[in-house]
Amino acid sequence: MEKTWQTILLPAAIIAGLVFLFTVDSAGPPIDEINALEHWLELAVGYAAAAAELIATVVISVGVLRCFVGYIRGLLAHQHVRSNVRLQLGRALALGLEITVASDILRTAVAPTRDDLLILAILVLLRTLLNLFLEQELEAVEARADPPRPS
Repeated sequence: MEKTWQTILLPAAIIAGLVFLFTVDSAGPPIDEINALEHWLELAVGYAAAAAELIATVVISVGVLRCFVGYIRGLLAHQHVRSNVRLQLGRALALGLEITVASDILRTAVAPTRDDLLILAILVLLRTLLNLFLEQELEAVEARADPPRPS
């Protein structure tokens, strides 16, 4: 993947625009009551978001444990397993980051406030950029580990 200024500038510009929109104050009427359906929906979405966070934790934890066991096995067998372990850990971290982004989106799905949306935008930006750089690193490690064979 070719690295260009657009890779970083475009997401940063989008987030800057969203931050500007969220800081503009609109004089809308305050909502004092939440109807019963919205209450139950908030409860269900809260449980779904908590489940997504739990799944992300399990995915990352299992990935770390698998990589640790693989690393120890490689050390005992006197094999060079560093790049393979890094790839496995990177994949687990990338999947965990994607699941946490889904969890954050779920948490703000029901009647979000402007502050909720601003926090979501910042979290999604940070996690997406982390995931982008992680994917680029994984591609680089895979390219070094598995060089192209001539036809």
